[in-house]
Amino acid sequence: MGQALILETTFLVDLERESIRGEVGPALRFLEEHADRELCVTLTTAGEMACGPGRDEKSVWSTHMVRFRLLTPDPSAAWTSGQTYRYLKHNGLSIGAKDLWIAATAIVHGLPLVTRSADHFRRVPGLKVMSY
Repeated sequence: MGQALILETTFLVDLERESIRGEVGPALRFLEEHADRELCVTLTTAGEMACGPGRDEKSVWSTHMVRFRLLTPDPSAAWTSGQTYRYLKHNGLSIGAKDLWIAATAIVHGLPLVTRSADHFRRVPGLKVMSY
């Protein structure tokens, strides 16, 4: 099996839209090209997906999320998030708090982050970013 990937919220939203529409778009093509990879999501991304439309039933959310390994934050991610925040703020490159947690979790696990918002996440030093 190839190296695992962390899927960011924009990717999951696109993947879900493509599935609902029954079309093969960029997200599904990316998964086909990386079929040997383990797919992970962060706790933050899972929470963001729970906020989406049609998520008033936990079973709908669970059905969508069960495909992915859930990576939870730990003290190393907390430290990395804080240090990354300081760096980005000092350099006028700030990103949102949830995105900081997603990026920090990816850095701590040493895994690339798959996102539609590649330019946004490329501000984070040490983060491997993949777009689709």
